[in-house]
Amino acid sequence: MLPSNSLKTKGRYRQQGVGMIEVLITTLLLSIGILNIAGLQTVAKKSNYASIQRTSATILARDIVEKMRANPVSLDRYLTSAIGDASLDQPATTCTAATKCNPLQLAAYDMWQWEDIMDGASESRDIDGVNTETGGLSEPTGCITGPVAGGAGVYTVSIVWRGLTELVNVSANTCGQGSGKYGANEEFRRLLTFDTYIAP
Repeated sequence: MLPSNSLKTKGRYRQQGVGMIEVLITTLLLSIGILNIAGLQTVAKKSNYASIQRTSATILARDIVEKMRANPVSLDRYLTSAIGDASLDQPATTCTAATKCNPLQLAAYDMWQWEDIMDGASESRDIDGVNTETGGLSEPTGCITGPVAGGAGVYTVSIVWRGLTELVNVSANTCGQGSGKYGANEEFRRLLTFDTYIAP
């Protein structure tokens, strides 16, 4: 028969070993849980970013359509195969309350302003002493098609931007394709189209 001290010692060592295993398993499970939460947060941020980009594109499409409706005499001046990345120069005449414009000048100003907002001019912040545009879409391209001579008809506003994840590009709309901004197979290309009938 073992002395009582020996039994107590063996029991104490056995309890300490079980406690250490429990701590290790708990730590492992907690680590897995934290990693899963971090992964979910990353997915949520990507989804939120994609949602913001699509909402911005929708607002931009509606904005230019309303400007076209307000200037039906010069609808042909709004037609463009692709604008974006500051491809348009600021017009000499800025159509404000202080400066009156004719319909052609107004169309040129509307298109420049639309591209400027698409590129992010509506929001900016100071980054290392440099005023940097932070709004707008990621690598945007805007296209407007419709009757060649303007006038009554269906006008299509297409806005393309770069997404964060790869998708299969299945759209027949060619706005922004071949620019090299959206991947070798256009897999990062996101597209919003807006069709509307405008009559002068």
